[in-house]
Amino acid sequence: MDSVIDLSRGWPNPALLPTTALANASATVLSTPSIWTPALLYGPDPGYEPLRQAVAQWLTSFYHPRHPITSNRICITGGASQNLACIFQVFTDPSYTRNVWMVAPTYQLASRMVDDAGFAGRMRVIPQDATGLDLAFLRRELEVAEEKANAEHRSEPKLKPPRPWGKIYKHVIYAIPTFSNPSTLTMSQSDRESLVQLARDFDALIVTDDVYDFLQWSADPNAPLSTPHKAPEPRLVDVDAYLDGGPKDEWGNVVSNGSFSKLIGPGMRTGWAEGTAKFAYGLSQTGSSRSGGAPSQMASTIVAQLLETGAFQTHLAQVLLPAYARRYHRLMSAVREHLVPVGAAPRESSRVAGGYFIWVRLPAPLRARDLARTALEKHQVNVAPGEIFQVPGDSEHGANDFCDHLRLCFAWVEEEQLAEGVCRLGRAIREALESSGKL
Repeated sequence: MDSVIDLSRGWPNPALLPTTALANASATVLSTPSIWTPALLYGPDPGYEPLRQAVAQWLTSFYHPRHPITSNRICITGGASQNLACIFQVFTDPSYTRNVWMVAPTYQLASRMVDDAGFAGRMRVIPQDATGLDLAFLRRELEVAEEKANAEHRSEPKLKPPRPWGKIYKHVIYAIPTFSNPSTLTMSQSDRESLVQLARDFDALIVTDDVYDFLQWSADPNAPLSTPHKAPEPRLVDVDAYLDGGPKDEWGNVVSNGSFSKLIGPGMRTGWAEGTAKFAYGLSQTGSSRSGGAPSQMASTIVAQLLETGAFQTHLAQVLLPAYARRYHRLMSAVREHLVPVGAAPRESSRVAGGYFIWVRLPAPLRARDLARTALEKHQVNVAPGEIFQVPGDSEHGANDFCDHLRLCFAWVEEEQLAEGVCRLGRAIREALESSGKL
């Protein structure tokens, strides 16, 4: 029997991780008392300062914001997922914060963290398609939520005491603006600016998972990007820094949630958050960080070595970007060969592609969950059905229905298996259409 080809798992292939550079950086850390002594002890709440400085410089060189990023805007975290939970701990209160608004389709594991924060049943859809966000819909829904909160006299937080380092926002908006998981869409600059303005109007905190931004390449394999090491769009946190002269208060309305998981390795459990200096400090005051010192203190010193020596930047430019671009184009070529002829429609980027995934619409009347089960059982290929990326509990909006979509990942399996995996999926689709009388 053929082994299973897993196009579902959104992990980096181990062969692409910078193990030699990590070994060298670790050796430097563990042979240098001035580094390993603080590395093995409790760290400062906002994180290892050399890493904060190195991340600030690296982000400045990639995003080119209007003003250089300073380390006091950076808080080191235990990765994007851990940090999302911390954001909810400090900046929300279920008795006061109205809803959590999520761009659909959404990263499926974020929903569990929202549940854990006390917002089960209060996640709401922000519709998005290739033309952009439905911001008119979001404004109307925010207004309705405010009317409801006023009628219920939810005028102040009741579950969390006032704290000088924290602020409780009325709303949370969650998005992956660039190479979104799973839709692959990138939010336009005009939508980014309008969304920040909406957040200011309704006292909302926008949490952006900016974890795929650095993995970008040309959608055309024969026309390389002219600036592959520069972000095509400003982050929403950068928009908040310049729009109408800057944030409306010292807290701001956006936090950028970053991670080295897709770049160095998820086992490092190291990331960063960027917001205003006041916000970054407040985030560092999460109880778990205050108790144990900075998250990932030891790992932070190793990552700092990678950035300070340039080993990380070299690995990103010379290994990751060429490898992921090659994998993307290989998978897309297979999709065009094996899936498009049977009526499947991949979402294709017009100029800049990136991230880990391809989002595919199935031909009618196929349903993703059924097809995924059949593809695994009969054809030994594992794919992610679109239903798992729906915003839980919001069934009233048609923009939350992805039962006819699949997500394919090109990062995990061996590159030589990508075309074969898609070929198997194509056979599963063809058989399903034949059995339904549609082919």
